[in-house]
Amino acid sequence: MTLKLRNGVSSADTDYGIVLLDEDSGEYWNLNPTGALVLQTLLDGGTPAKAAQELIEQFAVDADSANRDVEDLVDGLQSAGLVGR
Repeated sequence: MTLKLRNGVSSADTDYGIVLLDEDSGEYWNLNPTGALVLQTLLDGGTPAKAAQELIEQFAVDADSANRDVEDLVDGLQSAGLVGR
């Protein structure tokens, strides 16, 4: 699953993760370092499994939590209309 930010959504790296701006609505979303890692992995063409593996390696979380976190983030980004495929 390759995700891309939809047109009208911009991102900026911060010291604490990534900020997404929906330029149409003016709404901001702050992603913490784990969310930023997942999003960047998927934007770079990685799979959800790859994103979960990155979480496991970099943040020492268990596989079930990592997979659930990736799924929840993707669902949230899609529900907010921030990403497309």
